[in-house]
Amino acid sequence: MIFLLEDDDSIRKLVEYALNAQNMECKGFAFPSDFWREIGNTNPDLILLDIMLPEEDGIAVLKKLKAKETTRHIPVIMLTAKTTEYDTVLGLETGADDYIPKPFGIMELVARIKAVLRRYEALPAEKDSLLEYEKIRLSRAKHQVFCGENEIFLTVKEFELLCILLENRGNIITREQLLSKIWKTDADVETRTVDVHIRYLRKKLSDENIIETIRGIGYRIK
Repeated sequence: MIFLLEDDDSIRKLVEYALNAQNMECKGFAFPSDFWREIGNTNPDLILLDIMLPEEDGIAVLKKLKAKETTRHIPVIMLTAKTTEYDTVLGLETGADDYIPKPFGIMELVARIKAVLRRYEALPAEKDSLLEYEKIRLSRAKHQVFCGENEIFLTVKEFELLCILLENRGNIITREQLLSKIWKTDADVETRTVDVHIRYLRKKLSDENIIETIRGIGYRIK
């Protein structure tokens, strides 16, 4: 089940129709109050979330979702006409897994939804090896990261970034390699997207020095 929180009737109905036609059950909501009432009864597999909403904006909704134990692991894709870098950064920093500006193509939306769901579904099936470095402990199968005694909650892309860097500790991973491995693209997503996610990851790990920037090339964990 996919929940769509979008107050524009034409967009909401179009997305609902298109996703249901793709056998991806979708339920739309025009108001956050209706959304919260339903999510109290059913946890969806993924949430499509607009920013400009009545009652409360999408960023506030996202913050609440990520603050609750029962909903913090639900993947969220932002759908919004706000396309400034600030809005993109704010959405990703708050915990969104992807960000699709309006207007968007339905087939692109379907592909991005499937990509996010595949990443989440793949996590429990992976070998439960523990990656450790200094105070960081990461479990793939449990999708858990601890920094010292504190659990750190990461988005899927942040988690995959940290996995790759830990697995290749000491080696430089280029931005292009990260785009190919995590975003499955080398053209559609700008390399700046990698830099933004690295910045969030450093902040959540509370240590700017764990991930080293190799100017003009990429990143590595020393």
